[in-house]
Amino acid sequence: MKESQRTGARKPGTPGAFSRWVKQRSNARINRRIRRGRGRALGMDVLILHTVGRRSRRPRETPVAWFAEGEHVRLIVAMGSGSQNPDWYANLMAYPEEASIELAGGVAIPVRPERLEGADRERAWLRIITEQPIFAKHQSRSGREYPVVRLSPRWRR
Repeated sequence: MKESQRTGARKPGTPGAFSRWVKQRSNARINRRIRRGRGRALGMDVLILHTVGRRSRRPRETPVAWFAEGEHVRLIVAMGSGSQNPDWYANLMAYPEEASIELAGGVAIPVRPERLEGADRERAWLRIITEQPIFAKHQSRSGREYPVVRLSPRWRR
């Protein structure tokens, strides 16, 4: 048995049970606000991203800031905390066919996620940091390039 297992110590940077609980409570509070028709938090438009857990296959709901790209297309950024992508991103990429979004006061809409690369990502990133410069500041501190995902309705080509 490893020393960390014996002593109950965890790897640096991994959240403990209390931090996970706080995050879940915070997410649930934001989701309730979105469902009541208040789709903004911290000065940004927010949606509820519906995914399926990549290991558990259980439904997950995560509030995520979004940016418009056309009438029905949304851009989201997988910021995470520091050096790693958020869990919702891994879930989204593992089961993209299960993804849907819920906008303020609306119903869940099935979406097709697409991770943007190259020039598409650069154009989208420019739009995002023009609207919310804090994203550029966070990315510069993280030392990695945040994935940008385009969410298009499944009925749209």
